[in-house]
Amino acid sequence: MEVTETFIKGLFVIKPRVFEDARGYFFESYNNAAFEKAGLNLNFVQDNQSLSQKGVLRGLHFQNPPFAQGKLVRVITGSVYDVAVDIRKGSPTYGKYFGLELTEANKWMMYIPPGFAHGFLTLEDDTVFSYKCTNYYNKASEDCVLWNDPEIGINWDLKAEPLLSDKDKEGKKIKDLISQF
Repeated sequence: MEVTETFIKGLFVIKPRVFEDARGYFFESYNNAAFEKAGLNLNFVQDNQSLSQKGVLRGLHFQNPPFAQGKLVRVITGSVYDVAVDIRKGSPTYGKYFGLELTEANKWMMYIPPGFAHGFLTLEDDTVFSYKCTNYYNKASEDCVLWNDPEIGINWDLKAEPLLSDKDKEGKKIKDLISQF
């Protein structure tokens, strides 16, 4: 398992070692020792899964302290363009984003620590997305950064208008966010 920190401190891409043969494939989707070796001592307490059709955009979501969550995310079926935005006050990369295509084929994952807003755009129908979380969901702590905030400038490479929830349509611009991180 290859665990690599991105240009944004604390944000990691994980590439598992995949064993394939005529029967199919096998890989470790989580290995605590590999994460600890990379300096990530995590305690996952909740797993979430979503199903989305092509063109659904979910995000950019986060939970405020004391319910802030770290998330280990991956695609089980289909593909997404996955994005994390740094919302940590005082961070040299505040307001910057990192995006990566996570697919059923590449089996890559991303670890997104607390202090980041997270979202994804589904690139295929029937995409199943999995999240391992370091804290429990708490509705009163959830918040959302606007997915198309021009100040962040995420290149979603949209071919059509995305399908959005009402919450995601009404996210905050980063200039209006009072970050608790």
